[in-house]
Amino acid sequence: MKSAVETLNPTRVRLTVEVPFEELKDSLDAAYKKINQQVTVKGFRKGKIPARVIDQRFGRGAVLEEAVNDALPKFYTEAVNEAELNPLGQPEVDIKELKDNELLSFTAEVDVRPAIEIPDYSGIEVEVDAIEVTDEDIDTSVEQLRDRFASTSPVERAAEDGDVVTIDLEAKVEGEVLEDGVAEGVSYTIGSGELLDGIDEAVKGLSAGQEGTFTSELKGGSAAGKEAEVTVKVTQVAARELPELDDEFAQLASEFDTLEELRADSRKRLANMKQYDQATQAQERVLDKLLELVEVPVPEKLLEDEINTRKHNLEHHQLPQMGLTIEKYLEIQGKTAEEFDTETREAAVKGIKTQFVLDELVNREKLNVSQEELTEHLMRRAASSGMSPDQFAQAVVEGGQVPMLVGEVARGKALAMVVEAATVKDTNGEIVDLDDEDEDEAEAGTTEAAKDSAEAAEEKPEA
Repeated sequence: MKSAVETLNPTRVRLTVEVPFEELKDSLDAAYKKINQQVTVKGFRKGKIPARVIDQRFGRGAVLEEAVNDALPKFYTEAVNEAELNPLGQPEVDIKELKDNELLSFTAEVDVRPAIEIPDYSGIEVEVDAIEVTDEDIDTSVEQLRDRFASTSPVERAAEDGDVVTIDLEAKVEGEVLEDGVAEGVSYTIGSGELLDGIDEAVKGLSAGQEGTFTSELKGGSAAGKEAEVTVKVTQVAARELPELDDEFAQLASEFDTLEELRADSRKRLANMKQYDQATQAQERVLDKLLELVEVPVPEKLLEDEINTRKHNLEHHQLPQMGLTIEKYLEIQGKTAEEFDTETREAAVKGIKTQFVLDELVNREKLNVSQEELTEHLMRRAASSGMSPDQFAQAVVEGGQVPMLVGEVARGKALAMVVEAATVKDTNGEIVDLDDEDEDEAEAGTTEAAKDSAEAAEEKPEA
C-alpha cells in the first residue's frame, strides 16, 4: 500500500491511497464467505457455493463492492498512522479507481487537529476578587439558616407576602379542565416564585375559603407552554414565625452552643467558599490569557457539529426539564435569536480551542493520570450528576466514556500547571497563593470552560 498526504488547510487533509490488488485477498475471501451465507443456489449446499458460481450468478462487481467496504477502514487507518495524523470525525472517502486483479485507489478527506505552538506563558498576569467576608455577609447567611427553621401557625386573616397558604388548583385550557391540571392541598409560600406566574397576585388578599382566577403559561405537564385559566382556592392561611436569634437558636440549628460560635463558623465557611470562587476565577482568567497567546485554527465541520450539539442539548434536554421553550428562554434572558446564535458560536469556539491547547500541553509535558486522580474526578462528577459513584461509573464504562474522563483530568492538570506559572493578584494588589488544595477543588472538571469542551473536539473512531 502507498499513501500520500495533501494539506488542504491547517485543519483538513486529503489522503491518497493506492492498494495492490493482492492486499485485498483477505477481504475478498470474507466477501465470498458472507455472500455464501446469504444466498442459495440450486445444486449447492448453503455456504458451499464456489466463487466462480457466485461471480456468474450475482456478478463479480457485488463481490468487489463487499470486499472494498470491508477493506477501506483498515487501509484508511494504516494511512492515518503512517502519516501520524490526529483525525477528527469521519472521513469523506471517494473511490478513484478499482481495477479487478490490479489496483484499488481512493482518497479520504478528514479534519485533523491543527499543529499548535504554545509560547512561554510564565508571564501571564491576572487579577481576581479579594477574599472579604463582611458582617453583612454573615448576617445574610445566619438569616438564611434562621428562615429554614421558621414555624407556621394558622391565622384568621387575608393572605400576605411571606405567608404559607394551602391551596387547591384547577387549570383549564380552551375551557377544558386538564386531566393533570387539578391539585389539592398544595403548600405555597407567597413570594417564593415556586409555582405559576401570577399566583402571588391571585392569592394575596384572599382568606381561607375564598378563591380567585388568573391566567398563566403552564411550565410542565400535558399542556406545557400553553396559556391556561387557573382557579386557585385558599383553604388555609398560615403566618411564618422566625426563631429568636440567640444561643438557643444556635443549639437548635447547629452543633454550636452559642450564637457567637455559629457566626464564627459562618465566617469560616463563607471564606472557604470565596476562596474556592477565587481559585476558579483565577483558572478562568488564566485560561483566557493563555488562549490569547495561541493561534488555534478551528475545523469548520467540528465547530458546526459542536454548535448543533449545544443547541440540541439545550432545546431537547435542559429547557424541557425547566418547563421552558427556546422562545421563552430567550425572552427571560432578554436575548434575540441572533444574539443567542452568536453567543453559542463563541462558546463553542472557545471550548474547542481550550481542548486543543490543553491537550497539546498534556502531550508536551507528558502529563499522566493516575487511578487515584481518575477515581477522585469520577466521585466529583457523580456527585454533580446526582448519581451514586457506582451508578455513574457503570454509566461511564457502558457508554465508553472513560477516555473522556481521563482527558478531563489531564486537561485539569495542564491548566493547573499554567496557573501555577502565572502571577495572580487580588483587587487589593496582594499576590494570591493558590495552594494544591485550592487547585484540586477548582479542577473539579477543569473549570467550566475547559470541562464544557470535554466532548467538543473528542476524537471520533475512524471509519
